[in-house]
Amino acid sequence: MTTWGLVSTIKAPVRDVLNFAAWHLDLGAHRLFLHLDEPDARTFDLLKAHPRIRPVVTDDAYWSARGKPRPRKHQPRQTFNATATYARRTDVDWLAHVDVDEFLIPETSVERCLAALPPTCQTARMRPMEALAAGGDAEKDRHFKTLILDRPRRRAVTAEVWPTYGRYLNGGFLSHVAGKIFVRTGLPDPDFRIHNIYSGGVENPGQTELDGIALAHLHATDWDEWIAQYRYRHERGSYRAELKPDVPREQGGVTLHELFATLEAEDGIAGLRHFFEEVCAASPDHLGRLEPAGILRRVPLPLDEVREKHFPGAEE
Repeated sequence: MTTWGLVSTIKAPVRDVLNFAAWHLDLGAHRLFLHLDEPDARTFDLLKAHPRIRPVVTDDAYWSARGKPRPRKHQPRQTFNATATYARRTDVDWLAHVDVDEFLIPETSVERCLAALPPTCQTARMRPMEALAAGGDAEKDRHFKTLILDRPRRRAVTAEVWPTYGRYLNGGFLSHVAGKIFVRTGLPDPDFRIHNIYSGGVENPGQTELDGIALAHLHATDWDEWIAQYRYRHERGSYRAELKPDVPREQGGVTLHELFATLEAEDGIAGLRHFFEEVCAASPDHLGRLEPAGILRRVPLPLDEVREKHFPGAEE
């Protein structure tokens, strides 16, 4: 039996936390190590009651006990918690660092995919697919744009599918295209990052593509949710200023931070909404451009049903 677990640092409403936990329990996770960044007692109690979940309250006392102030940015908090969990835990064969809005979608089962990897593989990369804003019954028919790994073809398809904004986007994605990794436990001197791991200074030892598992990223589930998170992402998250443009600057590349700042300065919220409709919405026009390009995938994501199965009555 091959066992696997996830580690995550979470700041989200209880419903989202339970959705994330329930989905991965249903897939067969042996352990979920959930670090609650701004916890409430109800969320902790619901998680603590489940035998396969290990919730951790990461309050000021947590950081004080580790002899360091709470990092201001969430990325260092994530990597610290992931590294500490990997270094400490030995009750899973594989561990992945995944965010609360990311859901594993295996072709068969996660266990089977991991068990099929050769002994020389220590790091297995799951590639993302990015959710479109919900259209119709998202529980039964969630739409995703998928990633083209070949970069020249990716750029050509991106420019064709998103005629206004494609030149500013990496594969049409607003968030990461690197995906996340499963790491075989037991590597010495681990240093977990957001998308990679170092062991004794070696990056991603024995890495291979984990083709049998996609990482469904619910980055933009609808306009209201996206615009509510926009300011934080623009200042400190996935659209922050220090990230590099996909296209080199000498070829006219700009960052998402710069693009959004320009749209907002010129047209305000209407400019951002125009971007959202072309790039994120599950509109017939958008779907009609994605499908012939071969980068549209439909996946059922019955989160309410799965949450009720593992945490019955929790939303009452």
